Amino acid sequence: MKPYATALNQRLLRGQAPSYERLQARFAEDGSDAGEPIAVHCGWGRLLIGHTFPDAASLAGELAHEEPGERDIALYVAAPQQVLGLEPAQLFLDPSDTLRLWFSDYRQATRVFRGFRIRRAQSDADWQAINQLYLARSMLPIDPQRLTPRHQGGPVYWLAEDEDGGAVIGSVMGLNHDKAFADPEHGSSLWCLAVDPQCTRPGVGEVLVRHLIEHFMSRGLSYLDLSVLHDNRQAKQLYTKLGFRTLSTFAIKRKNGINQALFLGPGPQAEFNPYARIIVDEAHRRGIDVQVDDAQAGMFTLSHGGRRVRCRESLSDLTSAISMSLCQDKSLTHKVLKAAGLNLPAQQLAGNADDNLAFLDEHQRVVVKPLDGEQGQGVAVDLQSIDELQQAIDDARCFDSRVLLESFHQGLDLRILVIGFEVVAAAIRRPAQIIGDGQHTIDALIQAQSRRRQAATDGESKIPLDHETERTLQAAGYTYSSILPAGERLCVRRTANLHTGGTLEDVTEVLHPTLVDAAVRAARALDIPVVGLDLMVPAADQPDYVFIEANERAGLANHEPQPVAERFVDLLFPHS
Repeated sequence: MKPYATALNQRLLRGQAPSYERLQARFAEDGSDAGEPIAVHCGWGRLLIGHTFPDAASLAGELAHEEPGERDIALYVAAPQQVLGLEPAQLFLDPSDTLRLWFSDYRQATRVFRGFRIRRAQSDADWQAINQLYLARSMLPIDPQRLTPRHQGGPVYWLAEDEDGGAVIGSVMGLNHDKAFADPEHGSSLWCLAVDPQCTRPGVGEVLVRHLIEHFMSRGLSYLDLSVLHDNRQAKQLYTKLGFRTLSTFAIKRKNGINQALFLGPGPQAEFNPYARIIVDEAHRRGIDVQVDDAQAGMFTLSHGGRRVRCRESLSDLTSAISMSLCQDKSLTHKVLKAAGLNLPAQQLAGNADDNLAFLDEHQRVVVKPLDGEQGQGVAVDLQSIDELQQAIDDARCFDSRVLLESFHQGLDLRILVIGFEVVAAAIRRPAQIIGDGQHTIDALIQAQSRRRQAATDGESKIPLDHETERTLQAAGYTYSSILPAGERLCVRRTANLHTGGTLEDVTEVLHPTLVDAAVRAARALDIPVVGLDLMVPAADQPDYVFIEANERAGLANHEPQPVAERFVDLLFPHS
């Protein structure tokens, strides 16, 4: 290791960053090539290696050449005030922390993680899968055609692949600093770590980080750097466990739409749930004033240009009391949509035992739900015996004394989101499921999966250990105490509601025109500006459907990365 490089790193760790001029002079004395500024393209933007630029003006000028839709990052900037002083309206100091792991401090994992493998991204299918994952995490997608080639110092992308279905469940990018800019410290860095929010495998993020560490260790490198938002506690806990320490260096970015959340500063600090937070953040991004009314209930007031709109998540002043009543009372929803000529299941109110039995005999398979309910509470599906039916009716009455019976229709649970009488997003909702490991009971697997779903949804999604889950297990020949064979997948709920552990698959781009038309007709029949419509369909790209219900307070956060919050705020404040 060259003497100046060692001294530079020690000074960075102590927060004693030298000036550009001194840095360049020392690299020249050291014999390193500091005359060629280094910009490595990572597919989503460029990494500009700060100390390879001759002065602050050249670095600021290069940041000004950022391509539209990309995010350039200038890192290892020794004197950020000089760069920011040149373009204060265009540049900002990144609020992220830089962390470093010296490989001499690294200790290998003592726990074995199973169910997935790590490999390099190679094919077009790999890049498409990684981009779907990044979009689900609100990250910029990669254009593999723009990547700096590896033999010229470009990055390497690794992915985590589920061993059962082959799905990509995680990805990370690594950069070898020796190859990228002849780093005299022989370092490396980690970027773009992401794990599928619906992943059921534990430890994917940790294994990706460890794989990158051990890969670069095998190449004879000395350390790994990474950047993490200063308030990302979960990520920092992982990095602390692995031995990372804070590095006193700086990064600079441009003030663009992608980076707005970083340079605008935090919005309202109230503890909103994800369904309110997505709207509040979009309003804050546009300069709309946000007044917190009741964060726990998801209630807030937005004000802009003399216009004032109260909201409870996606339910706003624009939705009339009549439209809200039509959605809440499922029998009224049924009548209105049927009058509009849409396809609906048979339906009647639960009555005495003879009436209920007659409905079951006529339709053979029945759904039970409270007349006024939400979040899948009290819903039981595919009931085929009178005993099951009566038990489900009793359970539903815990949520509403009035209970509906509907004919059961086989298919996929499709949610279509309509805003301003236009379809904005659509997703197939799948019931909660677990994967056996041959060791743990179904009860333990359900609870572990619930913890992961709660962590991924800020506590909004978990699998209830109730009669409906027990009935689903019994139908599959299991109990809570059964040991599920390794690799076997088991649905533990029959409904696909997200609040009961369900997951989503975005199908907006493949939605059949007949389904689009039916959703818009339903929204107009209900005369409601924002609505989530639930349908049973054989497939999203086929025209057949049966309407199930309408939700006046649809969860917008469930449909990211579709621009649902943007369209909602457009509706409320069209001139914002």
